Amino acid sequence: MSDKSRVVVVTGLSGAGKSTAINALEDLGYFCVDNLPTSLVPATIEVCEAGGIRRIGLGIDVRAFAFLDGAAPTLSRIAEGRDMAILFLDATDEALLRRFNETRRPHPLSAAASRAPGSSGALAVLDGVHLERERLAPLRALATIDLDTTRLSVHELRRQIIAHLGPGKAEAPRMRTRFVSFGFKFGVPVDADLIFDVRFLDNPHFVPELRRLPGSHPAVRDFVLQSPEASELLEKIGSLLEFSLPRYEREGKSYLTIGIGCTGGRHRSVALAEVLADNLRRKVELPISVVHRDVGRAEHTAPLEPDPQLLERSATEGAEGAPRSPDGGGGKA
Repeated sequence: MSDKSRVVVVTGLSGAGKSTAINALEDLGYFCVDNLPTSLVPATIEVCEAGGIRRIGLGIDVRAFAFLDGAAPTLSRIAEGRDMAILFLDATDEALLRRFNETRRPHPLSAAASRAPGSSGALAVLDGVHLERERLAPLRALATIDLDTTRLSVHELRRQIIAHLGPGKAEAPRMRTRFVSFGFKFGVPVDADLIFDVRFLDNPHFVPELRRLPGSHPAVRDFVLQSPEASELLEKIGSLLEFSLPRYEREGKSYLTIGIGCTGGRHRSVALAEVLADNLRRKVELPISVVHRDVGRAEHTAPLEPDPQLLERSATEGAEGAPRSPDGGGGKA
């Protein structure tokens, strides 16, 4: 890799998507500073480089209008010895006006206009857009990337940013996929994007020699996978995920959580989550991890047979007048 710092300056019209662009840069590993006066840009970059930061994103827009006159010479100066890109974001007047109406926020130049001597009040949004275009014209002339976001969703804009400014394919951040096995009796994972219920499969809990073993044990895994229903389920879920995971990543998701649930989260869900993850690792080039949320729950470690001392004490208490259930046992059934 080159030792040069990579500096990306994000600028453009208010409402054109600068916040989305800066968030995308942060996801790509850039250290980002927004709304920075251009006079502070050189010092900011030097401080970052002194701290070992080699990917720097800077947001400069009309909010720093008092410093815009010096933006062009400042950016030309810091480009020396560095790999620098200037991203300018624009959209049609109609699109910008609609976005301001949706967010109900005033244009950044409105407050400044209302404070100006002799002003009759805040600028209309459309007037602010026209004035902003005029003031940002020198920065637009320096742009190396000019994007029109009129017809782009936030996800499409993010993909454009990654395509233009992301590292090479081998280094590009990929969507992280996580399988979570869980027990429905302990609640559904709140962060799960997809949930598959596998409680219809044969349950190893009712096999005494398998009850204490986790689903990752070969004996339990073989028991769960031996049925035709389990094989068919693995095939159908695997085909669905093999089809959908690359498309989730293309849509701009950074991570995906897939819940596999059985009753207690100890046997069936654990076995299937492990097998599904192993199969997908061989078919899709995405980082995949597995978490077993409930496999260690205390309820699973309770002894199968009652403690004889507890039985003896219970019988004694019953003989002394403690309430007994109709079937002769102590307490509740």
